[in-house]
Amino acid sequence: MIRVLVVDDSALIRGVLSKLLVQDGDIEVVGTARDPLDAREKIKDLNPDVVTLDIEMPNMNGLAFLEKIMRLRPMPVVMVSTLTTRGASETMLALELGAVDFVAKPGHDLSGNVDRFGVHVREKVRLAAASDVRTQASRVAAPDVPIHTAAAPEGSLVALGASTGGVEAIRQVLARLPRDCPPVVIAQHMPKGFTARFAERLDELLDLRVVEASDRQPLEAGTAYIAPGDFHLRVERTSGQLKARVTQDEQTSGHRPSVDVLFASVAKVVGPMAVGAILTGMGRDGARGLKLMREAGAYTLGQSRESALIYGMPKVAFEEGAVIEEAPIEAVAGKLVAALMRIKRAA
Repeated sequence: MIRVLVVDDSALIRGVLSKLLVQDGDIEVVGTARDPLDAREKIKDLNPDVVTLDIEMPNMNGLAFLEKIMRLRPMPVVMVSTLTTRGASETMLALELGAVDFVAKPGHDLSGNVDRFGVHVREKVRLAAASDVRTQASRVAAPDVPIHTAAAPEGSLVALGASTGGVEAIRQVLARLPRDCPPVVIAQHMPKGFTARFAERLDELLDLRVVEASDRQPLEAGTAYIAPGDFHLRVERTSGQLKARVTQDEQTSGHRPSVDVLFASVAKVVGPMAVGAILTGMGRDGARGLKLMREAGAYTLGQSRESALIYGMPKVAFEEGAVIEEAPIEAVAGKLVAALMRIKRAA
């Protein structure tokens, strides 16, 4: 049984969440709290496996409370966020602070599909319970060795794929890539309404330009392209130029955007001029596509067990022979750049 504490200032939402979480029988709601002060005492008394946390609450903002949790008593937290521009911004900050994942809540009038919300929140809580939050919080950061150049021949490309825990993992990789690197294409499992803010937030923090990808957009060096939520991102080559294709065809590997879809297109279009990495996340999305990249001559990398919040997607990719090697998250950018330099020398 996964023991959950529900924290929300709305009695209605606390009741709805409590009812939805227990439906499948593997999750137990051990308590509810109306605000962070109430939650603080109940965390001490109940020692839950997972906390679901609202952002807008009295007495203490949910983000401030999350920061205290991750500093003083690291544990899996799932944010329950409103699907608004402000809500998306706050959700990105919550993930930076250490929340495992988030789910967009239905309106206070319970508009929207409550059953679908229930499926999503149960899935997120299960993923959070399987995550390695405490180990990640205690890891000592490796020295940040500057990478001065990642220049590679025209037509080179970097591809990244991730799911749960990927927001922070992607930030760490992009933060170490120099501005002269080839285009970077990214599939991160994230719902519609949040990927634009994710791209904007990364663009604010990093030297690289980061945008949400748009259909038939030329792929330029020094820019990272995030797959829009609920859309697949592929790479195509027209008139000798690499471009993004953004489509809303069927889900692949249970996802849209799918890492498999992105990686398979990179294998077909870019082949040995590409480098790619599969990062933290649950499930197997990306393993098949990354193997196609490796078979096409690309350098392929998996995030190591000890540095992954959830060692699921990288584990499957490793077991299926899709990765050439594994590396901790702080070494991923350096490994990718070294592979790009080998492409440059061979050109």
